[in-house]
Amino acid sequence: MKAEPLPLLERLGLHRPELRGWAMYEWATTGMWAVIVSTIFPIYFYDVVAADLSNSGATRLFALATTLGIVLVAVVAPLLGAITDRSAVKKRFLAAFAGLGIAGAALLFFVQAGDWQIGLVFFVMVNLGANGSVVFYDALLPHVARPGEEDRVSTGAFAVGYLGAGMLLAFCLFMIQRPDLLGLPEGTLPVRLSFLLVAVWWAVFTLPLLWKVPEPPPEVVMDDAPGEGVVRFALNRIRTTFSELRSYRNAFLFLAAYLVYGDGIGTIIRMAAIYGADLGIDRGHMIGAIVMVQFIGVPFSFLFGGLAGRIGTKKALFVGLTVYLGVTVLGFFMTSALHFWILAGLIGTVQGGTQALSRSLYSSMIPAYKSGELFGFYGVMDKFAGMVGPTVFAGVLAATGSSRSAILSIAVFFVVGAVLLAFVNVDEGRRVAREEQARARPLAST
Repeated sequence: MKAEPLPLLERLGLHRPELRGWAMYEWATTGMWAVIVSTIFPIYFYDVVAADLSNSGATRLFALATTLGIVLVAVVAPLLGAITDRSAVKKRFLAAFAGLGIAGAALLFFVQAGDWQIGLVFFVMVNLGANGSVVFYDALLPHVARPGEEDRVSTGAFAVGYLGAGMLLAFCLFMIQRPDLLGLPEGTLPVRLSFLLVAVWWAVFTLPLLWKVPEPPPEVVMDDAPGEGVVRFALNRIRTTFSELRSYRNAFLFLAAYLVYGDGIGTIIRMAAIYGADLGIDRGHMIGAIVMVQFIGVPFSFLFGGLAGRIGTKKALFVGLTVYLGVTVLGFFMTSALHFWILAGLIGTVQGGTQALSRSLYSSMIPAYKSGELFGFYGVMDKFAGMVGPTVFAGVLAATGSSRSAILSIAVFFVVGAVLLAFVNVDEGRRVAREEQARARPLAST
């Protein structure tokens, strides 16, 4: 007998209030990444804030600030995550980091020409807030999604995020390009208002998660010593996890694969505009293509959730990595703005789906009672993904003098990552996670 099709919202992974509340944090933050991290603030920093510095000096300082915001979170993510497993504070930690990032975004409104030092401080605050809050946001996935829903819930949230980002970025660009239609003066005010708008957007759309998503109750197993202090408990649990790496072999092997192919994805995201500029692609075309990626990502993120349901999550990831591999090869031959738009369109078809399925696959191979700690490790990999690739890109560029060879070199990350992913036994990883979760008991009952 043929199974009845799922209702639309269930197919999209948005069929319960807590799922929609959780997804809205993607809506809240993806717009920030698009406006402040990827497009408007970097251009404003180079052209206005750091105009009195050399191009290389501005680039170096901006890269350093980006790295600092990543490293500071990566160092403490597993410990903070383990603390949230011991105490019911995942949402509080998320709100605290989000508040830091929101404050940084709002303060960017006051940054003008020559204020590059304080501008970078506020930019680091934004990165700290975003990178830190996402650790606890991701750690909620095993608690809001029921078994078998992880792929649809994760891809649905990414699609919601892309929709929000596209709308916010398009409005900000419109405000900057045509301030007269909004009664605004020419100059830096429209740009600075876009940062303030990001802060308001981020704050308002964090509220559905805080209202609708229940705080997961802490759970422990018999090996834990819940009477210890919270920090000591967290450190001991991390130590125990490392001693049990063989038990979590497939989850950690997946993390290694994700670190490699995620580095390729992160490099393409970070270097696409620089590569396009080096080939003489007009900035207007590049920004337009970035906006297009946000909207293409909406339906294709949903489609990847459906694809994973049909052929399996790992096979769907291989589809995404194959497209990325093709992008690096086609990028080698790119010569025009039309080619840039085509490549951006291809990236838009797989970027959200690949990242969302990576998150959901990992979620399905870890016990929920350790989600804070183990998504802390995932956060480390996610933060460092994209840091080695730009170095390889720069090294190949220096050695060959060709940015085309540099972009082609990124193909190695997708090939090696796919090879590592092939060795991940997803069924075994999920079996281990289920058995380990079955040992857990609510902290209050121990």
